[in-house]
Amino acid sequence: MQDILKKIYSGVLEGDLNAVKENVRFGLDAGINPEEMLNDALIPAMARVGQLFEAGDYFVPEMLVAARSMQGGMEILKPLLVEADIKPSGKIVAGTVKGDLHDIGKNLVCMMLEGAGFEIIDLGVDVSAEEFVKSVKDNNANIVALSALLTTTMQNMKATIELFEETGLRSSVNIIVGGAPLTHAYAESIHADGFAPDASRAVSLAKSIMRK
Repeated sequence: MQDILKKIYSGVLEGDLNAVKENVRFGLDAGINPEEMLNDALIPAMARVGQLFEAGDYFVPEMLVAARSMQGGMEILKPLLVEADIKPSGKIVAGTVKGDLHDIGKNLVCMMLEGAGFEIIDLGVDVSAEEFVKSVKDNNANIVALSALLTTTMQNMKATIELFEETGLRSSVNIIVGGAPLTHAYAESIHADGFAPDASRAVSLAKSIMRK
């Protein structure tokens, strides 16, 4: 059984989607608990991918293929985890703000967060402040992750946070922001709870928020 878990782990690190899916199926046939495959293979593999990225050994393309291979395994396990009522690390509503159609960075962040055990509600691109607020209400989310790649759409992050304040939801949700033109100083100026310059650090940030 340990051999199968190691193969799933290695498959994610190597970005081998077929190997991950095949070994997840082997694992299920061998009677390995889906939660065990999640916690002892998929999540540790994605944590290692994050470490390799931060060390400069992996770059965005390697992260993407690793995250996609992890998602392939998750697609098989998800229905079984839901059936077994396995609770996620937290619930995150994510999206690119109004007026911005860029999604590569946001997609990578969502995949990395899912690989860390979070449940992701991905609203896509060009998401209005009202849509973010509605999704948090509907899903009882812990965190909102806002993305922007244009300096002209950064202001819509501020507008979104302001709507959360106006609706009285601000105190019940943490809002994190990211995107190429953003800085820690800008995140602080719009009263975000955190800023992550890349997908790996978005995972670290979300985990630290949930620990608090």
